[in-house]
Amino acid sequence: MTFISRRDLLKSAAGLGLVARAIPAEIAGAQSTIPREPLESLSSAEGDILDAVVARLIPTDATGPGAAEARATHYIDRALGGALASSRPAYSAGLAALDSYARSSRGKPFVELVAADQDAVLTDVEAGTATGFSGGSRTFFTMVLNHTHQGTFGDPYYGGNANFVGWDLVGYPGVRTMVSAAEQQRLEAHTLTPNHKSAYAYDAFTKAGPK
Repeated sequence: MTFISRRDLLKSAAGLGLVARAIPAEIAGAQSTIPREPLESLSSAEGDILDAVVARLIPTDATGPGAAEARATHYIDRALGGALASSRPAYSAGLAALDSYARSSRGKPFVELVAADQDAVLTDVEAGTATGFSGGSRTFFTMVLNHTHQGTFGDPYYGGNANFVGWDLVGYPGVRTMVSAAEQQRLEAHTLTPNHKSAYAYDAFTKAGPK
């Protein structure tokens, strides 16, 4: 399985001067119990499948919350009605193909499979060997993985990175328009306390579109 390696993710963050803080396993191991926000673009069935997919692409583990807690599906669903509108047909066709492939190869809808079987299906989709995808399954996989990253680590203004869990995962201290000498020292020592503020909390940043 190559589609997700939290260790590689954190190594990349370390290369950027960021450090992830450990989260107690009893907290990290629990999936989000927050009710899903009303869908704006996807159907209920599509939302259920996408919820299950993003939860496997960046899963919750002892390191901390994953894409499910970051509400990556909420980000994607909202963006499909705006900036990602051109991808809406690809999601409709791709999620249907993914579920059909899960049924034919594992005998159950994707959302009913155990995590290991969901991973196996997604591995096939990533490899391009899953059948039933217009344009190939790998193209669909790459699109969803990219959007999942956006929804997990992007600015929370756009509907994802709920409670800043994505930024906390990689130790990103948050947007700052000014940094004092003392704060710079704490930043370099990886001890600067995250400010948990969207970029759009500052007047200097112009919103790219309606949230």
